Amino acid sequence: MSHQLRPLIPSALGLLLLLSGCGEQAPAPPVAPDPQPQSSKGNAPVTIPEDDRSARRPVEREEPAVVEQIELPVEQIELPAEPSSQALVPHDTEMSAVAPMAPKRSFGRSISVPVQAGNGSGAFMAIGAGGGARGARGAVDARTVSGSPSGDGYAGLPENPFRPSVQDPLSTFAVDVDTASYSNIRQLIASGNRPPSDAVRIEELLNYFPYRDEQPADGRPLAVHAEVMPCPWNPTHRLARIALKAKEVDLAQLPPANLVFLVDVSGSMNQPNRLPWVQQSLRLLVDRLRATDRIAIVVYAGAAGLALPSTPGSERGKILAALDALRAGGSTAGGAGITLAYHTARQAKIAGGANRVILCTDGDFNVGVTDNGELERLIQEEARTEVFLSVLGYGRGNLKDDRMEMLADKGNGTYAYIDTLGEARKVLVEQMTGTLLTVAKDVKLQVEFNPVRAGGYRLIGYENRLLAARDFKDDRKDAGEVGAGHGVTALYELIPEGVPLPATAGVDPGPLKYQDPPTTRPETGYEWFTVKLRWKSPDGETAQQIDVPVMDGPSELAAASDDARFAAAVAGFGMLLRGSPHAGTADWTMISSLAKGSLGADPGGYRAEFLTIVAQAAALDATARAPR
Repeated sequence: MSHQLRPLIPSALGLLLLLSGCGEQAPAPPVAPDPQPQSSKGNAPVTIPEDDRSARRPVEREEPAVVEQIELPVEQIELPAEPSSQALVPHDTEMSAVAPMAPKRSFGRSISVPVQAGNGSGAFMAIGAGGGARGARGAVDARTVSGSPSGDGYAGLPENPFRPSVQDPLSTFAVDVDTASYSNIRQLIASGNRPPSDAVRIEELLNYFPYRDEQPADGRPLAVHAEVMPCPWNPTHRLARIALKAKEVDLAQLPPANLVFLVDVSGSMNQPNRLPWVQQSLRLLVDRLRATDRIAIVVYAGAAGLALPSTPGSERGKILAALDALRAGGSTAGGAGITLAYHTARQAKIAGGANRVILCTDGDFNVGVTDNGELERLIQEEARTEVFLSVLGYGRGNLKDDRMEMLADKGNGTYAYIDTLGEARKVLVEQMTGTLLTVAKDVKLQVEFNPVRAGGYRLIGYENRLLAARDFKDDRKDAGEVGAGHGVTALYELIPEGVPLPATAGVDPGPLKYQDPPTTRPETGYEWFTVKLRWKSPDGETAQQIDVPVMDGPSELAAASDDARFAAAVAGFGMLLRGSPHAGTADWTMISSLAKGSLGADPGGYRAEFLTIVAQAAALDATARAPR
């Protein structure tokens, strides 16, 4: 052995012994445990700065600190004689989060990552967003939930594929007038965050905007409109817009309303952008009440309580005082609160009136009825009493979007996300009649495609509203509700006969022995598809149906209506956010140009605001792509 190596042997052996735990080690100095402040609710919560996404790791869930703890009574809390002097945001200003927004440099640490689409579109793609299938053709299981870095929960949404018309000529779905997805992603993008893929429900983006479709003039509650035009992101395809417009009801003709505000006052609502925003939002609605309307307030935290019994709208001061007295603190007995709210609504039910529970929450139910299946059964049972449920979502960081969407769907109501006071005004004031008065329930659409014209098709959005073809005429099958003045828009991307279908559409089996071949009868040969609409009256159990055949439209995109072109821009925007493989040649420049050229009259300025959101999303995409 070399003399140069001998001095190294003892050191090497000692190192091996140390690593294996056999060598002698000096005892570690004792470490004093960190002091753990205690409260009546247990350990103090772990605080994660809003702008430090790298710190968002799984931790044991603990309740936020309580600003002011109150004991909720079984019947009623004592109210001050006059409304409190609590400072409120003026009605002409927007609410904004007090917590600092995440800086754009943290954008790249999200679970969503930018991918280079084959066409250079700059699409967004989310990693690990999954979803199981149920029902017909890939309907999403609401219990399959994807998360986001902030802890928000979304139901998995795999996109609808193309389908061959010969094999699968019927497309059936329940309508949806929810708008929560749009205001949610608007808030995320404005604060410098990429929306998780599953947060983007394209049908809710489409239905956020008002369109100029005419309301029914034949005494029916709904009118059907349809238009076919060139597809902006694939020049060999066509794009169809199908729209429903509900009859409008003047506020003076609105039947008396029996409303129960079900307000989450648990610890998770103890943040500036949650309970205070709820109070500001509901004040807007209270300002519009008539003497014939009635309001009750039910609160829930560790237990449920009646904060205000059913009270005439003329007693505005008493109602506002009850709102101002609400404080947050405790765990969330959501199931108990819902049960008490429905009980309160039934006791004050107005025959022929608008009977509704309005749930205001972040959806974080953590005690009591917490299983989605149990909640579904509870809500469906209560909905049979003709008391419907609307859900207003608040907050960021633990938003249970999937649960709130499920509650509204099963409760025959709507779901909106409140990110500004302007959004609260839109939902509770501008769209008050639609929010409170349902004109048609269990509304279903079925589109039958003519394979002579449309070789294939794809429904854009509505992934969690799909129905089996046999469900269309099954009047026992629950579907969507439409309020007065509401509009519904659905888009289909069509592949003309003769244009190759994508591989994902399946292989055409060729002529079938026992199936009639496609026909070119003169009376149907020019029809691309037929829209079948089925609905019930709000208090009825027998459905009605109308069928509307649809022909081809203009050959030039510029000749299509402003509404159709703007809807196409919104759908393209949603596909880019989702990282859709069907986005074709769409990019941010195309979407902005298409929207800018189809603003039209734009009441409320919502389309102009959309242009700003598109520009912000494009900037975020560019930031994510920039070399680091």
